Amino acid sequence: MKHSFTETIFDVLTKHFGEEAEAIFNNSELLKYINQKTVSAHKGSKARGSFGNLYAIYVLVEDYIKEGFHEKGDYSKYEGAKFSDLFKRQRELPFGAKLQNHALNQRMNLEFRKYFPTCDFIPIIRVVETKRYWINTNLIELKVNKKTVNISQVIIEIIDAYAASKRSAFESFIETCERLKDIENEQPEEIKSFILGLLEPNIDARIFEIVSYSILKADYNDQTVYFGFTEDSIEPENLKLYKTGRTNANDGGIDFVMKPLGRFFQVTETTDVKKYFLDIDKLEKFPITFVVKSTETVEKLNDRIKEGAKQQYSVEAIVNKYVSCIEEIINIDKLKSSLQSAESKGNIPDVLNEIIKQSKVEFNYDVEE
Repeated sequence: MKHSFTETIFDVLTKHFGEEAEAIFNNSELLKYINQKTVSAHKGSKARGSFGNLYAIYVLVEDYIKEGFHEKGDYSKYEGAKFSDLFKRQRELPFGAKLQNHALNQRMNLEFRKYFPTCDFIPIIRVVETKRYWINTNLIELKVNKKTVNISQVIIEIIDAYAASKRSAFESFIETCERLKDIENEQPEEIKSFILGLLEPNIDARIFEIVSYSILKADYNDQTVYFGFTEDSIEPENLKLYKTGRTNANDGGIDFVMKPLGRFFQVTETTDVKKYFLDIDKLEKFPITFVVKSTETVEKLNDRIKEGAKQQYSVEAIVNKYVSCIEEIINIDKLKSSLQSAESKGNIPDVLNEIIKQSKVEFNYDVEE
């Protein structure tokens, strides 16, 4: 697959290997995998970066180079890199501050196998008992035109170039947000138009989750309920929405929680009803509100879920139980209405500020770097 960043990959290969660049690329499953994972390089900040799996490769190859095995030595006798060192290094890299351990442990190998099911090798070798890790040298020491070439330094340069590209795109996104903050009193319509653009169906799932949260938080904040343990202690309280985790967190199907009502919200970009039922099962049939990245009407989404429930479960009582667990469906049109409501209350700046804040957290962006 060729995309805009493929050219950069070939530029790096050509710098190191000249006319053999194409032959090396064609003989390297690892370079082809990296090519697949860097497709979002020039799609802007709102496209998924895939840093977890790329950095799992990066830190192991970096360790291989640091120990000098790219020049000489028997890597097969190397005691291996410590997991703690690799994990720490991952989090030092751009956008890596909040990365989890899944890629190093199994996720990267599983995805590589999905892309290259006939390849005899997996990239990451590990011994669970000792927590030692190695890069598979069969994937970085290649036989090309009857000689062996080592692509370890090429891999580092390519991933560095990709991270720089994504950082530039994200900084541009944040700069746009900050610029809009400066003119919020003069051109509120431009801010509103910018936020609406982040609700398009083709926007990255993480940005959609961040923007939907920011809009709903601002809208709910001005809605009041009355709570108290006795009639005399009843007092007004504003609804507060909390983001419970990051978009890639294994949080059991809870993305937002509302106080004091105790409502659960799950953001999804799929209309596959099995995903809805899975989230309902994870919460043991607790009522849940789905925020759906879809322009379909709420009525159509509801009908689809009911029809899916009937197909999956033939027992009417079970169907009714699943359907009753869906407290509300919020689609893109409802989010736009909530943004309109937030605008009428003068809360558009709050929405923008929340988008900036949550984006920096989600994309592991340290302002001080």
